[in-house]
Amino acid sequence: MFPLSFIALCLASPVSVVASNNVHQRLVALAAAGKGVIKLNSTTFDLITSPNRNWSASVLLTSLDPRNGCEPCQGFDPSWKAVARAWSKVAQPHRDSHFFGLVDFVDSPSVIRRLGIYDAPTLYNYPPTDGPRATGKSDLWAYDFSEHGWEPGPLAQNLSNATPVPIPYSPPFPWDRWITLAAGVVTFGVAIRLGIPLLKTVWPWAISTIVMCLVMISGYMFTRVRESPWMGRNGGWVAPGTQEQFGREVQLIFIIYATLALSFIMLIVVVPRQQSAFMQRLHVYFWTATILVTYSVLVVFYKVKRRSRLRISIQASTVVGLIAPRMEVDEN
Repeated sequence: MFPLSFIALCLASPVSVVASNNVHQRLVALAAAGKGVIKLNSTTFDLITSPNRNWSASVLLTSLDPRNGCEPCQGFDPSWKAVARAWSKVAQPHRDSHFFGLVDFVDSPSVIRRLGIYDAPTLYNYPPTDGPRATGKSDLWAYDFSEHGWEPGPLAQNLSNATPVPIPYSPPFPWDRWITLAAGVVTFGVAIRLGIPLLKTVWPWAISTIVMCLVMISGYMFTRVRESPWMGRNGGWVAPGTQEQFGREVQLIFIIYATLALSFIMLIVVVPRQQSAFMQRLHVYFWTATILVTYSVLVVFYKVKRRSRLRISIQASTVVGLIAPRMEVDEN
């Protein structure tokens, strides 16, 4: 029996080595086809996590289907691909000794059930069990998102503890930041070039002064200091009484006052410059009618506020009148 068992052991060793080499070559081909990331199913997951492996692997368990609504998975996926792409640029001996795998919840539910995963994304690192990098410990270790975050820089630095050489990740050049900065500088220069002659005229200062005055007299600071609500509880725009004001009410008053100011400016400045008598007459009629209508709206607005105050006073006096006789009866 001893010679037969010894012969069987001698034959099994080369077979296992050949099988391991075949698995490794297959993983190398899958990584090259996936641009550094192997999309795993139940079969390839068993291959990449084989108990007899001379390679290490980082396996991400995620859910990228938009129907599942996993926003952390969608946000971490670019970082994962960027680090895997950086690892694919190292020298071949090192590159082929560590693999990046991805297991999607939708595509490989059997793997998820086998591992008992309920949170996504989850990242496991499988160390080698054979070869010079084997430490004698086959226990996997998980990437701590709460400690290292979701960015590719900390991810590459942490995963470098599992790779034969550090992952050569470098952040991409911030083109958007520099383009925004350059556009801002150009815009600022053009604004200064065009703005200085404009600021020397009267109209920009006059318009800005009028607008500022209209904003302040409309009650903007009044509502900001008192932290008044935007609207009433019943959806009303006008607060009862002259001592209260809603945010919507400020807009209404501003529109009324701005319309009146524009009407007077048109009558004073624009109408005298009209060369045609017909156009002058038309402007006078139009802006005079606008002033009359707008003032009517303003008067109605103040009547509504005072009527609300009067209604409150009447209700309060009615309540007092109902309570007072009861108090007299109780005293008697």
